[in-house]
Amino acid sequence: MNQTNRNYQKELERVLARIPNQPRPSLLLHSCCAPCSSYVLEYLSEYFQITVLYYNPNIYPEEEFYRRSGEQKRLIETLPAASDIHFIEGRFDSREFYDAVRGLEQIPEGGARCHACFQLRLEETARIAAREHFDFFTTTLTISPLKNAAVLNKIGEETAARYGVAWLPSDFKKKNGYKRSIELSAQYQLYRQDYCGCVFSRQERAARQQS
Repeated sequence: MNQTNRNYQKELERVLARIPNQPRPSLLLHSCCAPCSSYVLEYLSEYFQITVLYYNPNIYPEEEFYRRSGEQKRLIETLPAASDIHFIEGRFDSREFYDAVRGLEQIPEGGARCHACFQLRLEETARIAAREHFDFFTTTLTISPLKNAAVLNKIGEETAARYGVAWLPSDFKKKNGYKRSIELSAQYQLYRQDYCGCVFSRQERAARQQS
């Protein structure tokens, strides 16, 4: 099947239909930020024992990384969930990001530079998932209307095959997922950043504001 023609929400629903109520399988959820994770946590905590991994070395500047990480922890502590949610703050080493996107700095947002960044973050998520014996791993990134779910799922599947951990398919923006994340962000007064995270997306935002 053509990757772009796949319905990842339907694929997710088929996986969820096979999951037993007890014991819940474990899921390592890579999160880009609290607002994007809000709906995903609300949705998936019915099915999984979730650990959130906040691994985002792309974030610029460093204080922005810790601000977003703090909001992620605050949401986990306050969001009613069907099961306890645990948290891992990944290391912050911006050199990992700059090494991953070297030569792609001038590529517009949404292109090959972003794909390399997805690869970096999902690779680390899969590595930890394999090391800690999680049943599944996935990412909140597919909730964004600006992120290509087909690209993210392809990277996830390929990474899963290398590490021997099951990838949980997703397109969390479906079924009003993005809309619900906006509602939850308002409800919990979450900090919503106005750029994706890296210095290049910040520069693009500044250029748009000046034009």
